Amino acid sequence: MVAGVASSCALALRRVNALRPDVVLIDIRLGRESGFDAARKLAADGQAAALIMISTDDAEDYAEQITDSPAAGFVPKAELSAVAIRRVLGMT
Repeated sequence: MVAGVASSCALALRRVNALRPDVVLIDIRLGRESGFDAARKLAADGQAAALIMISTDDAEDYAEQITDSPAAGFVPKAELSAVAIRRVLGMT
């Protein structure tokens, strides 16, 4: 179930604080901002249980940034599903 949508880092922080989701999907390209910046801010805030980066781009394009981020992993948008999310979270 989708609990909220945000188009900026600031809005994402507010939504996560208000909705307290178990999982947050963060687009690598978050409007004019970096999804990696949003992930770092969310992790520092301690509100999100699990962060997963998503993108239409290949993981190889961002491999180092994904590894260095606080995200649990990456799922390409073309493969985005509950099964893929569970796999990243080690739930399968």
